[in-house]
Amino acid sequence: VALAILSVAVVSMIQLFGQGLRLLKVSGDYQQAVLLADQKAREVETVREGVEAGQEGDFEWERRATVTAVPEELTVSGTGLTPLRLFLVSVKVRWGGRRVEVATLRTARESLP
Repeated sequence: VALAILSVAVVSMIQLFGQGLRLLKVSGDYQQAVLLADQKAREVETVREGVEAGQEGDFEWERRATVTAVPEELTVSGTGLTPLRLFLVSVKVRWGGRRVEVATLRTARESLP
């Protein structure tokens, strides 16, 4: 009886250890995906509307920039300054049936004609 109880305990511990390793792998993948998404969001130097995509290792990424309305309280009227445009930059990273998304707001000066 003691041997049966011990064998059930050992099998349970081995299964828990295996599950822990799988969770550690998934956690590492999520961390790597968030770092990649943050990197792709930060490396935008000149903001233009549109979609860019690429792949790094097992991760596919997509960066989308869209113009967002600037609240009236934040605009400077009658100063003659070039108005700022506000962009929503979102980066989606996909891998192995999973997905993570990072979004941020960026400002850019209106391009002169």
